[in-house]
Amino acid sequence: MSLAYREAGPADGPVALLVHGFPQSSYMWREVTPALADAGWRALAPDLAGFGDSPVDMPGTWERQVEALERFRAARGVDRCVPVMHDWGALIGLRWACEHPDAVAALAISSSGFFPDGKWHGMAKALRTPEVGEQALAGLDRDGFAGVLRASSPAFGDDAVDEYWKGLADAAHRRNALELYRSGDFEKLAGYRLAELGVPVLLLWGESDEFAPLAGAHRFQRELPDTELVVIEGAGHFVWDEQPERCAGVLTAFLEGVEP
Repeated sequence: MSLAYREAGPADGPVALLVHGFPQSSYMWREVTPALADAGWRALAPDLAGFGDSPVDMPGTWERQVEALERFRAARGVDRCVPVMHDWGALIGLRWACEHPDAVAALAISSSGFFPDGKWHGMAKALRTPEVGEQALAGLDRDGFAGVLRASSPAFGDDAVDEYWKGLADAAHRRNALELYRSGDFEKLAGYRLAELGVPVLLLWGESDEFAPLAGAHRFQRELPDTELVVIEGAGHFVWDEQPERCAGVLTAFLEGVEP
């Protein structure tokens, strides 16, 4: 199964691999890819399996998503890249990075964690609970979904809601989402050594992130050897949707110092 994706920039440029979070799609990078292209980077932004325009590819587990990301990387002929990751995209992308260290030139992490003793927030706990998760998603329609997103941030326009709703729009997509969360046992990370990658890391966080609080960024700072933390004032969890121009500027400035 191949993933749908967005692409911008020179075909021979260094690669930024943009991995979206939940419940989003590559649409979240729509204002970032042109900025990367202008800076000479080749931006590749896949829709994870079962999100955006990528078909469901069961089982929808964490491991399956990591494997799909590697297949995508190989199919696009990418030898080395900088993963730029948000939310679930970081949980997927950082596992991929640890399993393919020679392919990683640097990392950009936002609104996530990668800790074996991590704890899920309340919404995730509900989705991980049998029957409770099914009931929560079964009762959700497009307008209700819009309300959930906009309760977190008013930044989501109708176009974004329509794009992101694709990942939950029918029973197969809802099952895919539930399998992802239910495979998300943080103790699986015990064998991963992110610090051993030894690459520069950008930490980009909304100051008011209610799902992945800023404390997680500070923990990354303590545990990784070469980090730069940028906190976006007035932004919450969906920082790339809320302040895309500011985030794109921070990212391109960071990439100027990366050896591709």
